[in-house]
Amino acid sequence: MTHVSARLTVVSDFREPHAVARARLEVMSTTAMTFDERYRAIDSRDSRFDGQFVTAVRSTGIYCRPSCPARTPKPANVTFYATSAAAHEAGYRACKRCLPEAAPGSPEWNMRGDTAGRAMRLIADGVVEREGVPGLAAHLGYSPRHLTRLLTAELGAGPLALSRAQRAHTARMLLVGTDLPAADVAFSAGFASIRQFNDTVREVFGMTPLALRARRPSAAAGSGGAGVGAPSGLIDLVLPHRGPLDADGLFAWMAARALPGVETATPTSFSRALRLAGGPAWFELRLDVTGRVRMRARLTHLGDLPSLVARSRRLFDLDADPIAVDEALTRQPELAPLVAVVPGIRVPGAADPHEMLIRGMVGQQITVVAARTALTRLADALGDEVDGFGGDTRLFPTMSAIAERGHEVLRGPAARIRAITGAAAALADGSLTLTSGDDGVEQRAALLQMPGIGPWTADYVRMRVLGDPDVTLPGDVAVRAGAAAAGIPAEPRSFDAWAARTAPWRSYLTAHLWRAAPVRPSRAADRPLAPDSRETTT
Repeated sequence: MTHVSARLTVVSDFREPHAVARARLEVMSTTAMTFDERYRAIDSRDSRFDGQFVTAVRSTGIYCRPSCPARTPKPANVTFYATSAAAHEAGYRACKRCLPEAAPGSPEWNMRGDTAGRAMRLIADGVVEREGVPGLAAHLGYSPRHLTRLLTAELGAGPLALSRAQRAHTARMLLVGTDLPAADVAFSAGFASIRQFNDTVREVFGMTPLALRARRPSAAAGSGGAGVGAPSGLIDLVLPHRGPLDADGLFAWMAARALPGVETATPTSFSRALRLAGGPAWFELRLDVTGRVRMRARLTHLGDLPSLVARSRRLFDLDADPIAVDEALTRQPELAPLVAVVPGIRVPGAADPHEMLIRGMVGQQITVVAARTALTRLADALGDEVDGFGGDTRLFPTMSAIAERGHEVLRGPAARIRAITGAAAALADGSLTLTSGDDGVEQRAALLQMPGIGPWTADYVRMRVLGDPDVTLPGDVAVRAGAAAAGIPAEPRSFDAWAARTAPWRSYLTAHLWRAAPVRPSRAADRPLAPDSRETTT
């Protein structure tokens, strides 16, 4: 399979000739798909490409996911779009049969570090709903007008249209997957009014919200308050993903790092309390009996749901293209056995970027167990208590609390404590920004300017916060141990040169090598330092 990594200059005229549509596909990498490759994907109804592009059919005026079971249209009637928003803007409506909005998200937005990719990550996190287009533009360093022109040229739709498509996707997910009242669905999806909700659903899907709900599978109906078997006030949703999925590895990763009171991890589930824009929230990720990832959530403010869904998806790397990753890594003979044992490996993300930096800094040069102990002490002393969330009753401390009182709780070298509280203060006052929509190069440079943050922490944060799929950590102790076990050069300079063969998937290489690192005796001093526990401070 060829990985999708292309920019589509979008066609807005239903009558545009097939040859012109093909000419408008601009390649962004040597592995980008051509028009013919995309057409073969839809002709074979290949579900691996769902969410990576949509197919608009001029003769019907609808757009579909690649695996749509409808009859394959003639090439002359087909236009491919990078986003459903672009198809909306071109006058197409969503297919009622395949519901393209229900597909997993595109891995392209993590692959792309340009303005379009960064904008898509921020839009998914709800920045437009919270701060408007001016706020999104400020995050990206552009004026609202210039950003609108740029995104329209790159993606075929401006920020308002892209945000509207995101709201429509959330609304469809809630209408089909829950029994929430229509008004709650509207505000949970980020709409400002019931009328706006009704008009958008009707325009995008060609039917009213109630008609869309009536088309859901019978198993989803009669589910009570919010989801299948969900108690009152508890939202229960399916989060689509591409298989295979190394769920065991994800849950094990979370279990090793879970902070009691803040997080609860088992071999089959992970839950935590989280601070969102509208107030505290709680969510749980687990697999159901059919292998689907489900999210259960309680929120203070329903409008935070799209942001929580986006953060949950990033945390479990659910928009990854595991087949493309596995195929690329398997081309290296040393990695083929690792991929065979752990297909569909994921790189865990971050539910909160600020928290991720503090956790990384606290864990420098100590074991995961020691880092967990220190972070638990920090959360117990400075975290806020919350009610109604079951076993997860504490929020990770705010950056202001760590900046002001962290020195009272943290232990270790004074320079390190000053570095941690200094980073927290910079995040609290805005002199250091850290979001999922940052430019990767600029984020790394800003972090390296902070006392106590070296290359390992900066790159590790980039991997976890941005979801960058191409980060390598050659100085990492566990990576070197895993490389040696796999027969890969372990010395940092040699390893870096070898790892370049696996670009643009070096983050997944890193994840495999962490898994392959030999287990040493249980005595803490003899344990290999784990992924968020190594840094030479500067």
